Amino acid sequence: MTKISKTIVFFGTEDFSLVALSGLFEAGYNIAAVVTKIDSKRGRGQTLSMPSVKQFAVEHNIPVWQPTKISEINDKIIELGDDAIGVLVSFGKIIPQSTIDLFNPGIINVHPSLLPKYRGATPIESAIENGDEVTGVSIMQLSYEMDAGPIYDQISYNLSGEETQPELYKTLAKLGTEKLLEVLPKIIYGSLIPTSQDNNNATYCSLLSKDNSWLKPLSVSAQAAERQVRAHLKFPKTKIEIFDKIIIINKAHISNSELSPLDIKCSDDKYLSIDELIAPSGRTMSGKDFLNGYN
Repeated sequence: MTKISKTIVFFGTEDFSLVALSGLFEAGYNIAAVVTKIDSKRGRGQTLSMPSVKQFAVEHNIPVWQPTKISEINDKIIELGDDAIGVLVSFGKIIPQSTIDLFNPGIINVHPSLLPKYRGATPIESAIENGDEVTGVSIMQLSYEMDAGPIYDQISYNLSGEETQPELYKTLAKLGTEKLLEVLPKIIYGSLIPTSQDNNNATYCSLLSKDNSWLKPLSVSAQAAERQVRAHLKFPKTKIEIFDKIIIINKAHISNSELSPLDIKCSDDKYLSIDELIAPSGRTMSGKDFLNGYN
């Protein structure tokens, strides 16, 4: 495949980023470097683990930059000359304006929401938790102010109300990559001009932490509880204490009546019925198997 003359400096960290990086590489773009976070310790054994985009870059002989401060790579970007453009997908760190200004036309960002809705770190989780009927992906020009840059294009996606966090991540990563590949040549050659966002309609979503994992059934409706389970499935998960045991809820449905000890009464007098869970042992099992084992 013929290489496109422009070279790309790709900023990304999460698995969501990997889909776009792989798509750009397969489309023939010359990836000058992958910028990602430093390797981190994960799991019970605290094994040092590299971001998935770094693994891809290493396997395909692409230089990897892992700066402690983003400004540390400014000289490297300057060395690439005017042919370099920046693409950012789920990077997880603020890019200073001094770095953004090194690229023309700035840095192109793939954001998984229909901006200006859900600026911030958790737009996918927020769409599920709020019961949205439609979400999507925006291709935008990065600005120092969070997700406030002008928009090149968007793609919408209708939600069924059954999506889980991991499923929607995969879907929007694919759609976002397709839209990025569609519009990137137009952006590079100046035939697509971005449109400013309507800041008056902007909404924001916050970063999730482990503190958000606890389910508080007496404070939320059964519908809200069920949405929380789907929205937090990968992280931070949904925990509750039953029979003096802390379990993680993987799958649940709404019930009008209590038929099992795993039917959790919520604030609207309906029940969250647990179908699948992770037991304190770490084993994933059905609610029925958990009850049989407990009894």
